[in-house]
Amino acid sequence: MNKLALALLVFITTQSAFAQESASDTIVVGGMTIIRKKDDSTNARPEVKIKWKAEKNNDDETSEKSSKKKNISTNWWVLDLGFSQFTDRTDYASSAIQNPLTGFAPGATKEWLKLRNGKSINVNLWLFMRKQNLINHVVNLKYGFGLEMNNYRFSSSVIFQTNPTKLTYIPATVNSFSKNKLAADYLTIPLMLNFNLSPNDKRGVAFSAGISAGYLVNSRQKTKSSVYGKQKVHDSYDLEPWKISYVGELKLGGIRLYGSLAKNNMFSRGLDLLPYTVGFRFSN
Repeated sequence: MNKLALALLVFITTQSAFAQESASDTIVVGGMTIIRKKDDSTNARPEVKIKWKAEKNNDDETSEKSSKKKNISTNWWVLDLGFSQFTDRTDYASSAIQNPLTGFAPGATKEWLKLRNGKSINVNLWLFMRKQNLINHVVNLKYGFGLEMNNYRFSSSVIFQTNPTKLTYIPATVNSFSKNKLAADYLTIPLMLNFNLSPNDKRGVAFSAGISAGYLVNSRQKTKSSVYGKQKVHDSYDLEPWKISYVGELKLGGIRLYGSLAKNNMFSRGLDLLPYTVGFRFSN
């Protein structure tokens, strides 16, 4: 009834707008369009049509935005900052360790490889992280490519000798070390299933879980001592060339956490160390 009254009022007050004898005239008032059409071949009264524009409600706008959500999104240059650790499962009583001629580290104990936790740093630089919609943007496939950099900072004065690889302990009375770390860098591809519990909220809750495959591209031991100063020696140190890990991440609002746990020993012989990382992820 209100629309009819409005249409009559507009029709009466806008007759002057149709004074010209044109073939057709159109007036738009808010959500209403008035069309006046005259047939010049007759003296018939001009035909007037009123069209109402359908109004969109908030639900329609939300649905339209949701339907336009991208099925593939990419984050470039994602940065991880965290800690590199390992679980030492080495049998130090075995001949593989203690044999004076062929052992990896004769005389070694678990204390030899004790880490300085606060200075054993993990830095990952991902060229990209891509997320592909699988089910209603709630279940997604997530994958990427980048460089993992692990630094294991030892609290004792242990040296990895080469050709063949052996581990040697140097007493502080002979040579004191202010810095001693083993670094291992991997080119890595992670593959995860992502579960986004609030797909329309960028600051919602989401988590991912999967595996990664990394290939060793560089390893080195870097020391700083009172006798020899700064030294850096590049070698494989019998590290496994491939590292397969279980990986995961957690998003709580604007905070992102990541973690990884290697599936196998990081050394091909002698030591039995299972590396893992945990830290913060910075991405958009």
